Amino acid sequence: MRRMIAMAALAAMMVAGAAQAAEHEIHMLNKGEKGTMVFEPDFVQAAPGDTIRFIPTDKTHNAETIKGMLPAGADTFKGKVNEDITITVTEEGVYGIKCLPHYAMGMVALVIVGEPVNLEEARAVKHPGVAKKRFEQIFAEIPTN
Repeated sequence: MRRMIAMAALAAMMVAGAAQAAEHEIHMLNKGEKGTMVFEPDFVQAAPGDTIRFIPTDKTHNAETIKGMLPAGADTFKGKVNEDITITVTEEGVYGIKCLPHYAMGMVALVIVGEPVNLEEARAVKHPGVAKKRFEQIFAEIPTN
């Protein structure tokens, strides 16, 4: 009987832990509030264990990590064009995201998980075309403590 109670308590704790994780949706758009070829929103604050779902609302978009814009220990990912991709963020830090076909046109997003431990490294990454300007705007939106 005690073993059954202990197992039920463990199962309840596991469900409670999973229930605390949030899912964030980012839409991949041809046109949004900030212009053409955008992720919306282009900035998300998340907690370790949260999921980020990238939804190709318009065609010809994907979501993938940007080299140099990931916290230590985080996995890279590359979604297929025209397909949803859902990732679970586990490491604290800054995650830079791009749509490969529209990267130079500024189709980028930033996800901060917990503390932005790699913020300076992420800021130092060079970007082509309009992506440079968009990242400057996104970095300016980051709340300071």
